[in-house]
Amino acid sequence: MRKSFFLVVWIISITLSLPLYAANLMEIYREALEHDAQYGSARAAYIAAQEKLPQGRAGLLPTINATGTAQNQYIDTNLGSEVLIRNRGVVIAATQPLFRIENFIIYEQSKNQVAQADARFVLAAQDLIIRVAQAYFNALIAQSNLEVVETQKKAIQQQLEQAKRNFEVGVSTIVDTHEAQARYDLTLSQEIAARNALEISKRTLQGIINRFPDSLVRISIDKIITDKLDLAHDNMEEWVNIAEQKNFSLRVQQIAFDLAEQEISKAKAGHYPTLDLVAQYTDQQGVGGAITGRGIDLTSKSVGLQLNVPIFQGFSVQSRVREALANRDRARMDLENIRRTTGLQVRQQYLNVTNGIAQVKALKQALTSSKSQLDSTLLGQEVGVRTEVDVLNAQQQLFSARRDLVQAYYNYLMARLRLKAEVGELDEEVLQEINALL
Repeated sequence: MRKSFFLVVWIISITLSLPLYAANLMEIYREALEHDAQYGSARAAYIAAQEKLPQGRAGLLPTINATGTAQNQYIDTNLGSEVLIRNRGVVIAATQPLFRIENFIIYEQSKNQVAQADARFVLAAQDLIIRVAQAYFNALIAQSNLEVVETQKKAIQQQLEQAKRNFEVGVSTIVDTHEAQARYDLTLSQEIAARNALEISKRTLQGIINRFPDSLVRISIDKIITDKLDLAHDNMEEWVNIAEQKNFSLRVQQIAFDLAEQEISKAKAGHYPTLDLVAQYTDQQGVGGAITGRGIDLTSKSVGLQLNVPIFQGFSVQSRVREALANRDRARMDLENIRRTTGLQVRQQYLNVTNGIAQVKALKQALTSSKSQLDSTLLGQEVGVRTEVDVLNAQQQLFSARRDLVQAYYNYLMARLRLKAEVGELDEEVLQEINALL
């Protein structure tokens, strides 16, 4: 009878908490793609960075300028009345760079800048997946904690009422009643804290999707128990090797080092001569009026080569070269630091996943044992060898085991996502796989 009551209490608490419609992880992620401000900023930065390529290419293409002038000259020669000369002119000049080392380097740098922006945008997308999943799971964990507390409260309240009845008829002592009352009061305070934690976790998710998530799809205990936990690669160093090839933070820093190398060549290009093809067309009216008192019309065309040889620039080129060399060394050290940090993060997340698998398996067994213990305690109470306090302890242990198993499973899923991110393999397909487990 008591076993049936506690089962009904649990089912009712779960049923009442189920929403009419619950959003799953992928649906929340789709909303985040549209509404997350941090990701939107990264997307705008990515679009802006794509313009680096045409800007860099512009240094290899011709430039054409047109200049027009119009002015009136009033000339007083002291020999007669004032003379008005109208000066009008149009100059069209075109320049095609033929030999400019710096411009070629800038063009190559623009390619690297675009590639770097691509990698950064992928990082932003991976970061969005991590933030959405973490906020989603935090909300689910908070919801699970609240449900456990609510269920504990209902069970303890029932035990408190039973203890009071037993005391009134003289089959139990006042100690059992006080014990149940103390547990009930403590559970009330825990319920307040659990509701607050749930509200905070949902508000965090609201900051990403720009709406309050009323309800979310949760995983069932049966799903956790039947899920087979595994890893694509069993060797930690295999994951590290993959990360060294695919990690996007490492790729961004590698490109930064390449840009620093190119910056040295660009600075040295200040010593090199430049050669341009220059063409000019000029059409002028009223030329020379200030001298002769009568302007003439001139039209000229010219095509030629323009050579510029830098001889001395105040040691500025040498200074820029030294600066570029120092920045290259800094980029090399940053690259090495990112490589070491990436290796450390991969190893940590690998251990988090493997430990998570072991913890989930252990908690599955603990849940089974807690269920058996509660059944035995209830039976013992019926035959008089167990007390109300023993039942309360067994119930609390069962609820805690269920909560710990759910939380451990969500932590395991997050560790999987973070490990995938570190090796550069986190994308929507991986998130779909995680969503399918819920």
